[in-house]
Amino acid sequence: MEKVIVLRFGEIYLKGKNRFSFEKQLLDNIKFALKGIKFNLNRMHGRYLIENIADDDVFDIESRVKKVFGLHSYSLALKLPTDLDVLKKGCLSFLPQSGSFRFTVNRADKKYPLNSQQIAMELGAAALSYNPKLKVDLFSPEKEIFVDVREEGHTFIFADKVLCAGGMPVGCSGKGIVLLSGGIDSPVAAYRMAKRGMKMMGVHFHSFPYTSPMAKQKVVDLAKILSSYQGGFDLFVVSFTEIQRQIHEKCPEEYMITIMRRIMMRIAERLAKQYGCGSITTGESLAQVASQTQESILVTNETVQTLPVFRPLIGMDKEEIIATAREIGTFDKSIEPYEDCCTVFLPKYPVIKPKPDLVRSAEAALDVESLVADALSDVEVIKL
Repeated sequence: MEKVIVLRFGEIYLKGKNRFSFEKQLLDNIKFALKGIKFNLNRMHGRYLIENIADDDVFDIESRVKKVFGLHSYSLALKLPTDLDVLKKGCLSFLPQSGSFRFTVNRADKKYPLNSQQIAMELGAAALSYNPKLKVDLFSPEKEIFVDVREEGHTFIFADKVLCAGGMPVGCSGKGIVLLSGGIDSPVAAYRMAKRGMKMMGVHFHSFPYTSPMAKQKVVDLAKILSSYQGGFDLFVVSFTEIQRQIHEKCPEEYMITIMRRIMMRIAERLAKQYGCGSITTGESLAQVASQTQESILVTNETVQTLPVFRPLIGMDKEEIIATAREIGTFDKSIEPYEDCCTVFLPKYPVIKPKPDLVRSAEAALDVESLVADALSDVEVIKL
């Protein structure tokens, strides 16, 4: 008997002739996630198998594979030769001390002489012989034990199927850049895009001394959490102080947020193209704040010339976003009381439905190209 971890992938099943490239990316991501641990990774029909692992490493392996996008679920299992007498002995360690149970058998090896129901009956009889106090319940058992008879001549016995992150392997959808603030929304947006196979980078705008070093560190900590889901994360930190000063001094107050967002998008697009990213992602949700109306989104998008802008949270409400933030581990960090640059020089009455021609007219008071170039000349790159 050998303790192994069985991995199951999800959406890759839907791929056709190019499925091999998706699987290769997933295998590479699994190996990277388990870096520093001794193990063997093998492929079976529709499964991956982590073998030759030390008992002390099991918990660490489980916690890491949960975060690998492209994996649907995993199980800590016993690997046994497909011999009925061996299986009868192996299943005993999974039985409860009392109450009801059932065996759920999957016979992938169609050459095996017994079918799934017959195997379950044989194992059930052995279990009742071992502990007559137990009861078989096929409909609502207190303990379900899974028996997976594979084509390779081995069978896996396990008691749980633990869900993983799902989605597509990170890297199969290229690279993208996300506007990463210190709030709740943008880390969730980055997570959702990574789940669709995109390797995310982040750009953060800070306004020292109006924002504290702790506000910047908060974003670095959020990027570290995101890094654990995609095997690394590059964060570009851009000084936004001078830009905000000039917007405050030269532009109408009600247009400050709109113009600020337009310049952020210009900078994000330049960085995206410089580092090979094919898209820009934001954490905007429709109608959540003044800058997230249809009209505001229109004038913001206007500044992006060559890349698509993704807003994966656009139809989510705040409670849904918070639930995801809690699930992925970013919520507690996001609510730390360190304000980002979006809170600097806030107008009392921001325009909610800006008209493109009026925004362009207000923005004309600035030397936008010079401001963007200066900001890009001194970008701090933090690799996590």
